[in-house]
Amino acid sequence: MTQIKQRIVPNLWFDGQAEEAARFYTSLFGDASVGDPVLATKAGFENHGRPEGSVMTIDFELEGLRFIGINGGPLFKFNPSVSFLVACRTKAEVDATWGRLAEGGSVLMELGEYPFSEWYGWTADRYGLSWQVMAMGAREIRQRIIPTLMYVGPQSGKCEAAVRLYTSVSGDARTGEILRYGPGEEPDRPGTIKHISFTLEGQDFAAMDSAYDHKFAFNEAVSFMRLCDTQAEIDRLWASLTAGGGQESFCGWLKDPYGVSWQIAPAALEAMLRDPDRRKVERATEAFLKMRKFDIAELEKAYRG
Repeated sequence: MTQIKQRIVPNLWFDGQAEEAARFYTSLFGDASVGDPVLATKAGFENHGRPEGSVMTIDFELEGLRFIGINGGPLFKFNPSVSFLVACRTKAEVDATWGRLAEGGSVLMELGEYPFSEWYGWTADRYGLSWQVMAMGAREIRQRIIPTLMYVGPQSGKCEAAVRLYTSVSGDARTGEILRYGPGEEPDRPGTIKHISFTLEGQDFAAMDSAYDHKFAFNEAVSFMRLCDTQAEIDRLWASLTAGGGQESFCGWLKDPYGVSWQIAPAALEAMLRDPDRRKVERATEAFLKMRKFDIAELEKAYRG
């Protein structure tokens, strides 16, 4: 699997289907591959419930974007608050991608012509993960698959503040085109965000507000792992994203003040968990399972034994 320099990695939470889903998704795209899995150890069985040697997580790449599939159990389910927009050049390309993604899933917006695209559809796939597939026409395609956040319920109207937070704590960050709701587009308030594009760590994202009575909200089914090289970087991001109403959790996980889940993780941890020496992996796993915010020095000490 080709390694790419990607600092923010979408994590997808499955109920034992991570390997199957990774192979399904990679079958849909021309530039795609599945990486080596991280296997469960004895350590933490009471938390993850996975038999030793079974797949805990699996990497896969779609059109240059790295994902991690997690076999996390039945706790969290995908919903449309986080979706992935597939930018296509032609209607034929939309049709081909849509046909496979929608098969066995549920359509949210029918494939058709819309004011913002000559050919577009929004569907949940067979696993419940939400995808938007859109013909871009002559518009530039910098990134083929774009994570898209929808702020609903109590978070509706807070999209712009959320994006401001994310760009303020990220390198190589900028805000792109902003489209706002106007009068007569109720229930959304004029001035709130109809669509915004933004870049974090050189990666493209999009977001929107929606004041409709949606029966879902952000949850841990889709989260974003932010890889860090230093303890100072972990400390800074942890403090910034938990301030103002964010929530700390275990193993580097947190929710920001707007409900989006992040894992602030040392980049070195991935190599530790893939070490062929299972005793080192056990020690590193036992150490990080006791942590809230990751402590790189303590992890390295446990790993080395």
